[in-house]
Amino acid sequence: MKKLIYFSASWCGPCRQLGPIMEEVALEANVQKVDVDKSPELTSFYGVRNIPTVIFVDDMGNEVIRKVGVNPKQTYLDIYNQN
Repeated sequence: MKKLIYFSASWCGPCRQLGPIMEEVALEANVQKVDVDKSPELTSFYGVRNIPTVIFVDDMGNEVIRKVGVNPKQTYLDIYNQN
């Protein structure tokens, strides 16, 4: 199943900015939130080095697009809907 994987941490300022945006995105798209401190294996698997990071994965679980930092809601929806 295609989804956006949102990597964040509670102590991360930009993550706190992106949080409400991703909550809105989740109303229209499949979003999985990952706390990097609680899921180091998944964080390492995707090679996440900076947060916030949002990775779009396709139906096969392959990474298609990666966005680092805070972007507008429509950016994430466009990625989700166009792939």
